[in-house]
Amino acid sequence: MIIENETLLHKRYQIRENLGQGGMGSVYRATDQNLGVDVAVKENLFTTDEYARQFRLEAVILANIRHPNLPRVSDHFVIAGEGQYLVMDFIEGEDLRQRMERVGILPEDEVILIGAAICDALSYLHARKPPVLHRDIKPGNVKITPDGHIFLVDFGLAKVYQGNQATTTGARAMTPGYSPPEQYGTARTDTRTDIYSLGATLYAALTGVIPEDGLARAMDNAQLTPLRKRNSSVSRSLVVTIEKAMEVDPSDRFQTAEDFKFALLNSKSITQQMLGTYTVAPPPSSFGKNGDVPKKMSNALTLPTSPEERPFVSPRKKQLERARRNRRLWVGLSLATLAAAALVFTLLPAATRMTLFPLLFPTEPVPTPVLITPVTPPIVEVPVESAFTATVLPPTPTSLPAIAVDVSPTPIGGDYLQIAYASTRTGVAQIYLSGLLKDDAIQITNMPEGACQPSWSPDGIRLVFISPCGVKKDSYQGSDLYIINADGSGLIQLPSSPGGGDFEPAWSPDGQYIAFTSMRDGYMQIYSYTVEDGSIRRLVNTKANKHARQPAWSPDGRKIVYTYQRISSYELWVMSTLGSNETQLFTSGDTLSNRYPVWSTDGAFILFSQQKVAEFTFPALFSIKVGTANAPALEVNMGVLSVEDVDYSPSGNWIAYESGGDRGYHVLYSTPSGANQARITEDVTFDDFDPAWRPVPK
Repeated sequence: MIIENETLLHKRYQIRENLGQGGMGSVYRATDQNLGVDVAVKENLFTTDEYARQFRLEAVILANIRHPNLPRVSDHFVIAGEGQYLVMDFIEGEDLRQRMERVGILPEDEVILIGAAICDALSYLHARKPPVLHRDIKPGNVKITPDGHIFLVDFGLAKVYQGNQATTTGARAMTPGYSPPEQYGTARTDTRTDIYSLGATLYAALTGVIPEDGLARAMDNAQLTPLRKRNSSVSRSLVVTIEKAMEVDPSDRFQTAEDFKFALLNSKSITQQMLGTYTVAPPPSSFGKNGDVPKKMSNALTLPTSPEERPFVSPRKKQLERARRNRRLWVGLSLATLAAAALVFTLLPAATRMTLFPLLFPTEPVPTPVLITPVTPPIVEVPVESAFTATVLPPTPTSLPAIAVDVSPTPIGGDYLQIAYASTRTGVAQIYLSGLLKDDAIQITNMPEGACQPSWSPDGIRLVFISPCGVKKDSYQGSDLYIINADGSGLIQLPSSPGGGDFEPAWSPDGQYIAFTSMRDGYMQIYSYTVEDGSIRRLVNTKANKHARQPAWSPDGRKIVYTYQRISSYELWVMSTLGSNETQLFTSGDTLSNRYPVWSTDGAFILFSQQKVAEFTFPALFSIKVGTANAPALEVNMGVLSVEDVDYSPSGNWIAYESGGDRGYHVLYSTPSGANQARITEDVTFDDFDPAWRPVPK
């Protein structure tokens, strides 16, 4: 029953108006008679003893919440036989649903800022001990104040998350279109439940349409209409971010609100560097006054068309049935095509058949091609202190189909805006070449067991890479080095080591050597391959089972920086290109691990990734000045989840890097300071990794 206006509730709160009503109660605007301020009173009509105890516990936790994007909960009480009540700040302004009804589809930048603000609020709630779930994020619960500040309101359905415990008490309401599948019934909800609902809210703000219901999608009775189908002007990067937040399976969504926020901000250059407080254009000063109600726009919020009622069929069964239909169709078309071709062939005159198909009617023997056997180079043995003998095998030519596309780069200033990288888009990793000025991806390799870790020759004509490499791994037992031209031709295999593994190649600036990591001694050590004569030399001679790896040449070709696991963590060391004068770059102790070093193009700095050893943390980017005693390692705030495997552009004005950890790996590029970030590829269904910027010949 709705409480009448002017009613004095709990001898303190005088009801002024009913702001909204739902299945579990209403929200009222009231005046606190003690303080003389307006408040919002949320009513819950569940009155069982068990729920009342749960309500009191959670109300106490909510009362301790203090965040700039959340209203304060100032009071809670129970009226026997009637209901339970939360009292919180009343937020002036319009809610997101009213804004959508007033202006229609919201601008992309505004939606990003609203999403970032709500993510900040969720990060705070989810970090409470115990975590607090909102569980009712929708446009009506996002408020925008007269000064443009953004609030997440209405904690009526908030739930204290108790680990793996399923919700057995408390309200479990669903808002079709905004609630994820796990919120139906008694399944366990967690912090990813709020991420789904926020994604659905932003979807609605960008399209003016409530997305398809989560449970219907989980049952395969509905599919999410692609966001760009409803609003083609939205950038692909933002679409990928929002649709990922709305994945049916919680493990496929962003795992934290902070990850979601960074993805939103990085989806567009105008917002990616904006951190802190987010505001949007305020509502009109006359909004809501004198009973004014904005007119509904033609593209305002609507419900999607309901799918036809049909019996449930499992997604797996539907997939198999589609595959069978496709096979039958393909076989039928192939047989029909062959039959038609045979009929036409038999109807042609003999002379015409001989003219059109001369290979079927040879008039003289086809000459046998001459097989040219490559000259086998001599076996070269290079003695080293460890009595290791390197055996050079003859290169093994391997033919690949020529790529019928132009892979020649176009110089822009001091850069070629092309990056080679590995991608699993075909199911197994291969090397691709992408330009930054247009959305393309040219496949360079076609190795049956995959290829990755490309490194350019200094003239930008050839690549050295490793295979087998089906997916990204930390090390590659049994892999070999290969060289290939940028157009996919001229593939050769470099000398291999049976039972070992060669990987992490780095081409020297003068093109004469390729440094690489090898496990041919049973543990990782750094070697150098001489391109001219095929000889191999070991560059480091560490103690047994002390790994040295990830070599990177200085721009002048006189030094190599590498990582050395002398203790429990990886340290950064520098040596000459002959493997002498090994020196630790700086002291980081055994709690921090440093990896993937790379020199700046002027040789003044080394960038590298660093993360803690004892606990799981995503790798962050750090920089150290070369040649300065006791120089500190300074973090470069990139504003993304993780940064690894950095590579400079030829001019040094840009860096390409690999970021991942939430769902796969992606290649991005930005300035060395982290500004102007952009993704090379938009798809989140495969991994992109190991970026290598194409050099400009000197």
